[in-house]
Amino acid sequence: MADVNKVVLAYSGGLDTSVILKWLQDTYNCEVVTFTADLGQGEEVEPARAKAQAMGVKEIYIDDLREEFVRDFVYPMFRANTVYEGEYLLGTSIARPLIAKRLIEIANETGADAISHGATGKGNDQVRFELGAYALKPGVKVIAPWREWDLLSREKLMDYAEKHGIPIERHGKKKSPYSMDANLLHISYEGGVLEDTWTEHEEDMWRWSVSPENAPDQATYIELTYRNGDIVAIDGVEKSPATVLAELNRIGGANGIGRLDIVENRYVGMKSRGCYETPGGTIMLRAHRAIESITLDREVAHLKDELMPKYASLIYTGYWWSPERVMLQQMIDASQVNVNGVVRLKLYKGNVTVVGRKSDDSLFDANIATFEEDGGAYNQADAAGFIKLNALRMRIAANKGRSLL
Repeated sequence: MADVNKVVLAYSGGLDTSVILKWLQDTYNCEVVTFTADLGQGEEVEPARAKAQAMGVKEIYIDDLREEFVRDFVYPMFRANTVYEGEYLLGTSIARPLIAKRLIEIANETGADAISHGATGKGNDQVRFELGAYALKPGVKVIAPWREWDLLSREKLMDYAEKHGIPIERHGKKKSPYSMDANLLHISYEGGVLEDTWTEHEEDMWRWSVSPENAPDQATYIELTYRNGDIVAIDGVEKSPATVLAELNRIGGANGIGRLDIVENRYVGMKSRGCYETPGGTIMLRAHRAIESITLDREVAHLKDELMPKYASLIYTGYWWSPERVMLQQMIDASQVNVNGVVRLKLYKGNVTVVGRKSDDSLFDANIATFEEDGGAYNQADAAGFIKLNALRMRIAANKGRSLL
C-alpha cells in the first residue's frame, strides 16, 4: 500500500463516497480533501459540505462547473456531431475529463499527493478518471477503493456506515432501483429490470421527459442561432452555453424527445444495457448537422463524418486529454469558422424535424440547384465528360475481360 499524506476525493455525499471518505481516513491514515462538482445533475450539492465537515474534513471544495462543462466539453463534442456506436450521445463520458481536471487542480492547490474516486471496477469511469489524471499529473497516486476493499454490496456498505457512525439513512425514502448518473447533458439508467435485455424499460423511470404518446398534440417550433458551430441564441435571445442546454432539455423533454434504450460495448470488455435521457443533446445534434449542411464544403463534411467515430471512441474510452483528441479537435474547430446562421426546428411527439436553415455563409446556390430555368448557371453538358472520366477505369477493366457479372 502506497504512502499517502493527503488525498482529494471526488465526493457526492452519498452512501458510496461517504463510506470511501471514512475508509480512506482509516486505511491510509491520511488527510482527505473533498471535491463535489455541480454539473447540473439537478440535486443539491451543498449538503455535501455539512456531511464532510461532520467527518472531520477541513478542506472542502464545492464547485459550480455547469458553464465550463457545456462551454469547454459539451459544445466542442457537438461540433464534431459525436455519437458512439451510432446512438449514444456520450453524456456520462464527456463529464469525466472535467472531473479529472478539477481533481488534479485541487490536488495541486492543496499539496495532495493522491486522488480517489468511487467508480467500480466493472465500468468505464475508472478508466476515464485515471487516464485523465495521469495525463495531467503523471506522478499522482490513484486510490480506487472498489479495487481494494471487500465491501462489494450495498448491504456491506450500509453495515460499514452504521458501524462507523456515518450518517446514512437506512430506512429513508424508497431508493431508485437503477444506477443513475446525471449532469446537464443527460441522465443514464442502468441495473434493475434493464439487466434483462428483453424487458421493456419502466415508464416511471424517466425523469426529464414525457413519453412521446403523452407529448402535446401541437408541435413546438424553435429557432437556434449558431456562431462558429456553437448555439448562441434560442428564438433570437442570446444565452450562455449552460442556459442553452438547460432550456433545450426543458423544451425537448416536454415534447417527448431524447429517450434511448441501447446495449453498448463497454471499454472493459462487457456489453451493458443502458437507458439514456438526452433531450437537449438530441436537438443539438440534429440542428448542428442542419446548419453544417449549408455551410460546410462537401469534402470537409465527409471527412468530419469519417473522423467522428474515432473522436467518439476517444471520448468514450477516456482519452479526452490525449494528443490525438486535441489534434482532432483542432481540425474540427477549424471547420466551424463558417458554421453560422439559424436553424428552425419542429418538435413533435419525440421527433425533431428540421424545417428551415439559413446563413450568410451558405454554400447553397438556388440558381444552380433549381429545377427551373437557371439562366446558364449550370451546364448539364459538363456532366458527360465527368461521368466518362470517372468510368474510365471500369471501362478499361471490362474491355480486358474483367467482368463483374
